[in-house]
Amino acid sequence: MPAKIIDGKKLASELEASLEPRISALEEKGVKPVLAVVLVGNNPASELYVKKKQEASRRLGIESRKIELPETVPEKELIEEIKKLNSDKKTHGVLVQLPLPPGINTTHVIESILSEKDVDGFTSQNMGKLALGVEELVSCTPKGIVKLIESTGKRFEGARACIVGHGLAVGLPLALMLFNRNCTLSVCDRHTKNLALETCNADILVSCAGVPSLVRGGMIKEGAVVIDVGINRVNGRLCGDVLFEEAMEKAGFITPVPGGVGPMTVACLMENTVIAAEKAAGTERIKTGGDGFED
Repeated sequence: MPAKIIDGKKLASELEASLEPRISALEEKGVKPVLAVVLVGNNPASELYVKKKQEASRRLGIESRKIELPETVPEKELIEEIKKLNSDKKTHGVLVQLPLPPGINTTHVIESILSEKDVDGFTSQNMGKLALGVEELVSCTPKGIVKLIESTGKRFEGARACIVGHGLAVGLPLALMLFNRNCTLSVCDRHTKNLALETCNADILVSCAGVPSLVRGGMIKEGAVVIDVGINRVNGRLCGDVLFEEAMEKAGFITPVPGGVGPMTVACLMENTVIAAEKAAGTERIKTGGDGFED
């Protein structure tokens, strides 16, 4: 039986709808959620991502501010702009659109964002909280992936999960989130000697390597949940890391590209902005995914 397609657009719409009463409650307290996005240079892909974030903000009544800086902006000047946003009490979320131009140290820039305004969940403080099982402001794509998996009814506890790719934006924080949910984890990269051996044993398989058709049908366990994070352009068409047609014959559930992880990433950014605004208003909700001090 062909795999069931996980509709990321539908789930993102449902998540956005769940935020509306929370935004209304904030507005009753005189607080309007504000998201500031810093865009450096004129990377077409980055501009498109920022546009989608602004569209989602408008749908929900979240104020979106875009700070555009030239590609030649010195790192020091960029950080000064971020510090201004940090000190602005009306700004709840600060996001620096990545990648940054060569010559700018991304770590320095990210670390200059106040952790309580870090709606991308990239600062060392928010990553550290995640490692301890405190899920407050969590990286948006991994957060969306967990919600996509949850929608299938798949239990995390005891499930074998394989992540292909361990980058700071997706693979690493996702590994922590799945660890917090008591999955048995395998994290692979280009140094993994037998990738198929790892993927074939996975009840949950997530590929975020950015390599077209890296995961083929024969590498997937029968009935597995397959989440394809890859966004690749081949011959003018978008495709993921997973060879979709082959995977459909083996997986139990699978995300399409596009229409899977992408919409959930944006919706989770909106949720993080609301969380940051709730925290500023003293009504924050903190979710714990586990306790790092227990075996």
